[in-house]
Amino acid sequence: MAKESIQKIQIALADDHKLVRSSMVKLVSSFNTCSVLFDAENGEQVTQQLKNHLIPDILLLDISMPVMDGFETASWVTKHFPQVKIIALTMNTDERSIVKMMRNGAKCFLSKNSEPAELRKAIETVYEKDFYLPEEISWKMVTGMQNEANLPIDPKDLSDKEKEFLSLVCTELTYEDIAKKMFISVRTVDDYRANMYEKLKVHSRTGIALYAIKNGIVDSEY
Repeated sequence: MAKESIQKIQIALADDHKLVRSSMVKLVSSFNTCSVLFDAENGEQVTQQLKNHLIPDILLLDISMPVMDGFETASWVTKHFPQVKIIALTMNTDERSIVKMMRNGAKCFLSKNSEPAELRKAIETVYEKDFYLPEEISWKMVTGMQNEANLPIDPKDLSDKEKEFLSLVCTELTYEDIAKKMFISVRTVDDYRANMYEKLKVHSRTGIALYAIKNGIVDSEY
């Protein structure tokens, strides 16, 4: 009796550097749980493949690409093919890039300097559990949590104004712009920020934004 074949995770890759993309294809293909469905050199090629019904389980997506970059691609894929889970794989690990990619639908943000084992773990975790934060930007590091007694507040216990503030933090607006949007003073915004640091057990705007994104506190209006 023949052994039942194991269904592999279907992967697509998008990176404009040919050598990097070729190396990634070989690496991902070496994982016994994965199979590369297609690779592309920019976001436009990704959209074309998806429209041609080549639908991967996971898309490994670079940010800096010509024609259609990772931010725009992530937003388009999330809107038109939400079943495709996106892992941002890039050298751009600054705070702004992390928040923008997560807001645009990425389930994981991974540096290209990561070890192969970390990439494999990210792929398998996102496939099985829908979300993964690597150690370098782990939830524990972002929030500063030390133990079970120091957990962030439950989203249902936040006020509507606090949720509005959290949603605006996920945008590219400055705190001054947020004050104008909420029709409050900059001083009041500073108070909101300080309160959120305390309630969410975070120490940065990235921490606030990741909490909001992870808990679905993001208003599409913004």
